[in-house]
Amino acid sequence: MTSKLSTLLKDIDVVEIIGETDKNITSLESDSRKVEKDGLFVAVKGVTNDGHKYIPMVASAHVGAIVCENLPAMFEKGVTYIKVSDSAEALGRLASAWYGHPSSRLKLVGVTGTNGKTTTATLLYEMAKLEGFKAGLLSTVCNYVVDRAVPTTHTTPDPLTINSLLAEMVSEGCEYAFMEVSSHAMSQKRVAGLQFAGGIFTNLTRDHLDYHGTVENYMNAKKSFFDMLPKDAFALVNADDKCGRYMVQNTKAKVYTYSLRSDADFRGKVLETRLDGTLMLLNGKEVEVRFTGRFNAYNLTDVYGASILTGFDPEEVIVNMSRLVPVAGRFQSFMSGDGVAAIVDYAHTPDALVNVLDTIREIVGADGNIITVVGAGGNRDHGKRPMMAQEAACRSDYLILTSDNPRDENPEDIIAEMRAGLNRDELERAECITDRREAICKAVVMAKPGSVVLVAGKGHETYQEVKGVRHHFDDREEVKLAFEKR
Repeated sequence: MTSKLSTLLKDIDVVEIIGETDKNITSLESDSRKVEKDGLFVAVKGVTNDGHKYIPMVASAHVGAIVCENLPAMFEKGVTYIKVSDSAEALGRLASAWYGHPSSRLKLVGVTGTNGKTTTATLLYEMAKLEGFKAGLLSTVCNYVVDRAVPTTHTTPDPLTINSLLAEMVSEGCEYAFMEVSSHAMSQKRVAGLQFAGGIFTNLTRDHLDYHGTVENYMNAKKSFFDMLPKDAFALVNADDKCGRYMVQNTKAKVYTYSLRSDADFRGKVLETRLDGTLMLLNGKEVEVRFTGRFNAYNLTDVYGASILTGFDPEEVIVNMSRLVPVAGRFQSFMSGDGVAAIVDYAHTPDALVNVLDTIREIVGADGNIITVVGAGGNRDHGKRPMMAQEAACRSDYLILTSDNPRDENPEDIIAEMRAGLNRDELERAECITDRREAICKAVVMAKPGSVVLVAGKGHETYQEVKGVRHHFDDREEVKLAFEKR
């Protein structure tokens, strides 16, 4: 695969060019370890590393061209240097051009927000298939090209991976693609150059402050997604979230709203809820869905609205809503032989825990017994740790604080920070068990028939990351093993 450098440069804002542009480029990379002879290297300033420091090494490897924000002091003969103001932005646009602008040949819909991104994007992908179309998905759990699974490492991949996967979707005959768009992705310009047919905002609560610093920065990273939408796209926002209107105040896209509480273009209402499903109204039409809780009612309402805005038949959408199934690790329920229920959920923010626990309480009633097992990830926002513990404690009858993905931190230190959020009464109904397997087993074994055990924080994940190493660990497997010990 080759492309003229001059053709690739048409899509980026160039400050200065040193060298020839009438040359063939054989590869595109932002990783200096992967550069090839006559390839194009883009030097990007990352969070922990700066690609600019590898420019001399890359140039000496006979690379064809280098895109950078800062030109080197010395130039290698035969290498073309392209100075840009933002190399991360340039990488996104170059990646799109390199793969033939695949997003322009798909109806690409992005989903952003704190909670609900994975569920919304995945259900839209499933809806497209139920409607008889080929579709692709880029998500936290797994990427899909039609039905072929492609493992994922980030909520939103890097620009080269995104465009490569979108190009595969086009090649496989996909008409639609749905993707999660994280705040990190927006800050790092990973979706630059993509052409979106629509965007969805789910909600916004505290998260990722370890990266963004402030809630305002986090919120504006989300908002920048809607700022980039073209005028022929749609923007569907949660009217019940205080940030909903802010997200679209500068968008060129046509704005639509969804709500469970007020008038909106797409209105949902919960009529009845159970552990295994919910009876809802969607724009006045009754439908039984296989999802539980108000937070999922919001997800289903935005899926309903986005499906119609994407062009699917409204009557068929209503029918297919009842055929959709929950995403792995999102309020996934298990039942023991003697009547103990366990819920595995990805909830890893204070607000997400509130949503899940309030849903369980609504189902089991004031006299029901809820046991919660939860931890917090290492190398992440320290401020939310005591908040998560406090929200879990006040909504549970018993709380077990445990390890999540400690990463480079000491798990006992993380648990101590969570424990600091509990008052005296809550401490009497809580304990700390660092070993997550032991914590889950203890919760399940101590539960009485009719109790609900919530295992929160990891959801679909099949690993536990400790000191840079990922060890196999699946909350769902551990719940099943614990049931066998009852």
